[in-house]
Amino acid sequence: MRKPAESAAGPGWIGRQREALGDAGALVLMVVVLFPFIWLVQMSFRPNKDIFGYDLLFMPTLDHYRALWTGAFSKSFVNSAITSGASTLLSLLIGVPAAYALSRGGFRSSRRIALWILATRMAPPIAFTIPFFLAYRHAGLLDTHLGLIIVYLTFNLALVIWMMQPFFDGVPRELEEAAWIDGCGVWQAFRVVTLPLAAPGLAATAVICFILSWNDFFYALVLTRTNASTAPVAIVNFIQYTGWEWGRIAAAGTLVMLPVVVFSMLVRNYLVRGLMAGGTKE
Repeated sequence: MRKPAESAAGPGWIGRQREALGDAGALVLMVVVLFPFIWLVQMSFRPNKDIFGYDLLFMPTLDHYRALWTGAFSKSFVNSAITSGASTLLSLLIGVPAAYALSRGGFRSSRRIALWILATRMAPPIAFTIPFFLAYRHAGLLDTHLGLIIVYLTFNLALVIWMMQPFFDGVPRELEEAAWIDGCGVWQAFRVVTLPLAAPGLAATAVICFILSWNDFFYALVLTRTNASTAPVAIVNFIQYTGWEWGRIAAAGTLVMLPVVVFSMLVRNYLVRGLMAGGTKE
């Protein structure tokens, strides 16, 4: 028996209402998530006399940013870029071939080895503080870029190996074998065939390693003083006994977020594909 037109239109109307509610919920969630960042950015442009104002119409100023770059923060920002970039690059140069070796080596306990490698990342950072500090003091690595790079490399390396191995497992071996038949060597086939196919995972891994290094506060606070102090540590200097310099804190926080946002946007397509692929691996 044919249903009346009103009942046939009912489900369509309900579906549109559900879609509208879903869009509204997504919009509310986006506002809630982005509100702290938007508030921080607008605070960095407010004058000191109106730093906690609620008026959206105000005269923006760049005084807080000028004060940052004429002070010691600019050096700390460069230190963060050097240590984070170098540690991420070294982690990929060492960890990606290691992950490929575990994937293609035919080890019976390759998964167990990968788990042991990841276990080194599970310990809390404070557990390694005293050993690192004592070793660095005798080696002369305190307050140096190399010292921070080694620390970040130590922790990011395990993450690179653990994240990249499933992507290499997902690349068919037949493609590499075809490249061997065409005259490529093992590492040439890896560079030409396997690595481009694992580019989404490589991008996701690089972003995560960079973020973990860039946002580090604990090791940079303990192992540096002035020469290699990073941006997150430099922000603390604006918190003084006489008062908190909210304008500079907001400007510094905005600048600290900026490189991560830009880096993520540049590789956003690879990043989304990499995270989705990593989430569906068996």
